[in-house]
Amino acid sequence: MPTQEQIKTCFILCYQNTKMYLPINLVTIDKRTKDVVILAGEETEIVIYPNGNWRYL
Repeated sequence: MPTQEQIKTCFILCYQNTKMYLPINLVTIDKRTKDVVILAGEETEIVIYPNGNWRYL
């Protein structure tokens, strides 16, 4: 289950990506690290850490 910070950040990032007409292909949680992973468009991969911070990979 994602943390409240991850949920908020995920919503904001998904909104921003779809606003740029990038499809959200996958949103999942890495069971080992508890990170939320978003795959958008053809090349965009975003990781959201449990504290809500995120970065592009």
